[in-house]
Formats: sequence, structure tokens, C-alpha cells
Amino acid sequence: MLTALIILWPALAALLVLLVKGDGARKIAFGAALVELVLGVWAWINFVPNASTQFLLNEPWIAEAGIMFKVGMDGISLLMVLLTVFLVPLIILSTAKHTYEKPNSFYALILFMQTGLVGVFTALDAFVFYFFWEVALIPIYFIAGMWGGENRVRVTFKFFIYTVFGSLFMLAAFVYLYFQTPGTHSSEEVAFYQLVLDAGTQSWLFWFLFIAFAIKMPVFPFHTWQPDTYTTAPAAGTMLLSGIMLKMGIYGALRWLLPVVPLGVSQWADVVVVLAIIGIIYGAIIAIRQQDMKRLVAFSSVSHVGLIAAGLFTLNHHGLQGAMVQMLSHGINVVGMFFIIDIIQRRTGTREIAALGGITQNTPFLSVCFLVLLLGTVALPLTNGFVGEFLLLMGVYQYNNWLGAIAGLTIILGAVYMLRMFQRVMFGEKNEITQGFTDLTFNEKAVLVPLVVMVFWIGLHPNTFLSLSEPSVLKLLDVIKR
Repeated sequence: MLTALIILWPALAALLVLLVKGDGARKIAFGAALVELVLGVWAWINFVPNASTQFLLNEPWIAEAGIMFKVGMDGISLLMVLLTVFLVPLIILSTAKHTYEKPNSFYALILFMQTGLVGVFTALDAFVFYFFWEVALIPIYFIAGMWGGENRVRVTFKFFIYTVFGSLFMLAAFVYLYFQTPGTHSSEEVAFYQLVLDAGTQSWLFWFLFIAFAIKMPVFPFHTWQPDTYTTAPAAGTMLLSGIMLKMGIYGALRWLLPVVPLGVSQWADVVVVLAIIGIIYGAIIAIRQQDMKRLVAFSSVSHVGLIAAGLFTLNHHGLQGAMVQMLSHGINVVGMFFIIDIIQRRTGTREIAALGGITQNTPFLSVCFLVLLLGTVALPLTNGFVGEFLLLMGVYQYNNWLGAIAGLTIILGAVYMLRMFQRVMFGEKNEITQGFTDLTFNEKAVLVPLVVMVFWIGLHPNTFLSLSEPSVLKLLDVIKR
């Protein structure tokens, strides 16, 4: 029942938020998100770190068709649930200085989206997974389309078409797999894992599933919706997209692609790893050329997700564990970076790097938080980014040493564009725009301090989280290599 409560609580709270007017909507949404955080931590405390699925709920949904509402958590699911319940209250808190038209609708959509995200990460039935996949998509479409910036309708429509197109491929694959199960048929995860399909069938199924997940990550060349959507969406929407929603694609590949069509994966893994590494270099080079801070971080996300995807398809222990911890680290770092950009934009009215400078002179707290999150992003040792990138690069190197060497350029290129941005924005002389720049408020500190703490917690004590996912990752590898 705990898993069901974690899924349903945000949706129930969203219905209440819809009835509240004005600033009370944000306060209730924040309170509901804190309750969700407590539920997630309670699940963590009571979780036994082994490969079993815990907090299981298995009830008939469409019983005549063998479709069950089956949800639960293993170590992989739990890490993603913890990331979601940790980031959502911080994202809501980060909006304190923003005024939104129809705030009750805005915050209710965030909570509805949280239900979809948690549902995706805990679903143990293919059609339940697909249902929550779509549930998570609808709120962010309206958040970006109604409260976004210039050209929001065109940009959001492009994002919607991309994701729906991928979703239809995934649904077609799930329907086909469902009809391949014996007897009265089943769409449970275990039933799909037990299927024995020939290499040709697995090959086309691989692409149907991969396209859906690659669009959501996004992996080159399926990334073209991402920079515009990240830039146009309101700050909270960008944080939800980058911090949590893109993890749906990585998680989906890990849970529903690699173990379901292992022969297809072995046939096409080289192609995917090469595409992912192209994305690493491409994203970094384009990021170096950006003058808009938000677009720079958006393209840096393409680069970092490329490394996660490459590690995922190496199908070795280091690559999969690296993907797990890097999903956590990337979510924490990118939410922090986008929030700091939002702070700078609210105070100065611009995100243009060339227009800024000298901010650090009167902002010691902001400067330290910005630098810590930036160093985590560029994988400085003792920060969260180092742990994930080290394991991922080790996994890629074990897969192919030349590809591992090329993928390692992400660290060098990442340092170039991130440190250059920090230098130009924070150092130098003040100008008219930055003259009156003030340091962080209490609310802003309340958002950034937990993120900074997590940068060092994961960097210094990674086994806190790696130990949760390792038994499930090893079990998954056994299924993949059966």
C-alpha cells in the first residue's frame, strides 16, 4: 500500500489545490510535496537492500485481459522515487518570487505530474507504465504551453508531437509483446522478461522501444525538441523536465528495453553507444558557443545524458551503476543550475552572458552555491558528478577503449563551457545591470542548500545510494545476459 499512497497522494493534493485561490495554492502544494517527501524517506528507511520488489500492490485492472495494476519498488525504482520526492518540493519552493496567472492550476499540474513520474518509476506492468508515462506528459505540456516564454505554443507543440510519436511506437511494441505471452496473456514485467523471441523480431522491437525512450532522454539525433523547450518553459517547468522527466527515458530503457529484447540490444548496442558519444561531443561544442545561460545548460544536459546513455548500453556493471548514480547527480545539479539562472534573470532581466559581470562582489552565498553546483556538473572529485562520470567512463572504456577515450572529452569540454560562463557572469567589473545585485533570500537558500548538501553527500558517500541499486542492477544483468 505504501507505493500506492506515494503515487496517489500528489494527485489527491492536486485536487485540493485546484480549489484554492492566490498564494495559498503554492503553500498547500509545497506542504503536500513535503508529505510526499516524508513518505519517500519512510520507504527508504523500511527498504531492505536486496533484489526483491517491495511495497508491492497487485490488483486487477482489466482482469479479463490479464492486465493488473501492479506497482512496487526495487532498488532502481526507489532511487528514482527518492529523486522525485526530493526535487519536487524544492521546485515548488523555487517559485516563491514568481507570480503566475491561475496559480492553483499551475501548482496542481506540478502535483499531477509528480503522480505520473512516481507511477512510471514504480510500474511493474507494461500498460500501467504506459498509462503513467502519458500522465506525466500532459501536465508539462500545459505548464510549458500556458506559462512559457516567447513562441511557447510552437515550441511546446513540437515537444508534444515528438513525445507522442515516440509513445505510439512504445505502445505498439507493448501490444505485440502482450500477445506473445502464453495462455490468456499478461502484460506484467516478469512475463515480458520470460519471452523467447527470435533475433529478427527483437531487432525491430528494439527500435520501437528505443525511439520512445531516446526522445525522452533525449539522445542524439532525437534531441532537437529539447533546447527550445528548456529555454521557453517557465523555470519550474524546465527544472521538472531536466531534473526528473528525462530520467523517465533512461529508466524506461533500463527496465523495459535492455531485459526484454536482449538480442536486439546486442545487435544495435554499438550504434547506440556511438550515437550517444556523438551527442556528448555535439552537445558540449554547441554549449561552448551559447550566449544564453539557459540554452548553455540545456545543451550541456544533452552532453551529460549522452554519457549516461553510452554507459547504459555497455551492459556491464560499472556502466549501469554509473547510470544510476549519475541520474541522481544530474537531476540535483541541473535543477540547481537552472534555479541560479532564474535568480540571475529575475534580478537583472537578462540571461545573456555578455551582459553580466561582477555579481560575485556582493553575493558570497550565491557565489559559493553556484560554484559548488558547477563543480559537481564538471565532475570535480569529491562531488556527486565525479562518482557517476567515473563509473560511466569505466564502463564505456571496458566496452571499447577508444570510445571510452572519446567519451572522456566530456570532462574537458564541460569544464570549458561551465567555468567560462562562471567567469564571465560572476567575475569582472559590475555594470548597470548588475550594480544593485543582492545575495540570496531565505527562500532561495532553502532551495540551494539541500542541493549543495547532496552534491557532497553523493560525492563523499556514494555507497549510500549505490548499495540500494546494486542488487537490482546485478539481477537485471543476469536477465539481460540469460
